[in-house]
Amino acid sequence: MTSAPRVPGTAQEHAVSWLRHAIVTGVLRPGQRVGQEDVAASIGVSIAPVREALQALGQEGQVTYIPRRGYFVTELRLEDVREIYALRGLLEERAARLALPALDENDLGEIRTAARECEVAAEASDIAGELAANRRFHFAIMRSDEQPHTLRLIRLLWDSTEAYRAMYYNDPAERLRAAEAHDRIIAAIEARDADALSTALADHRARALEVLSGILDRPAEGA
Repeated sequence: MTSAPRVPGTAQEHAVSWLRHAIVTGVLRPGQRVGQEDVAASIGVSIAPVREALQALGQEGQVTYIPRRGYFVTELRLEDVREIYALRGLLEERAARLALPALDENDLGEIRTAARECEVAAEASDIAGELAANRRFHFAIMRSDEQPHTLRLIRLLWDSTEAYRAMYYNDPAERLRAAEAHDRIIAAIEARDADALSTALADHRARALEVLSGILDRPAEGA
């Protein structure tokens, strides 16, 4: 098992944080069973908060409960990932176009900072850190009080593919491509060009989907 920084809060919150970290770093991989007793022993809590954490992650789609077998890290088919990215495209274009006119210098500063944090984490091969910074980057672009339901749905779609997004960032060349994509996105925001922003975001998603499709379409070892 792996270790993750202890976060303040309840035992359940600590268990959620630990499980998220284990999933994005590949310690718990898609299709792998999550042993509640092992997790509880690793982080020094009882089984109850681990079970509650797994239930919470199950609602996000990150783990799946199979009766009489337990919880497993959600395993997606290629068709599932394509559908999720198609839905993201529809919702994220709407969200970005609506949010763009209201983005101010403080928002731009937050977006630039998150992009830089992505690069720093990439240089350190800190996949979990890069994923977290990448999430801050994208949601800072789309954040708007006028579309809470759209953003809630987008978060659910992101949560359901977090383990697979980690696979994308495992490739140093793709980490460099992501940094370049972020630069194009920031340039579009600075120019207040909604069409350019929409195109830059779509190209960024398309590249991620292309990489993930190659991973998921790859024959299993020994097949």
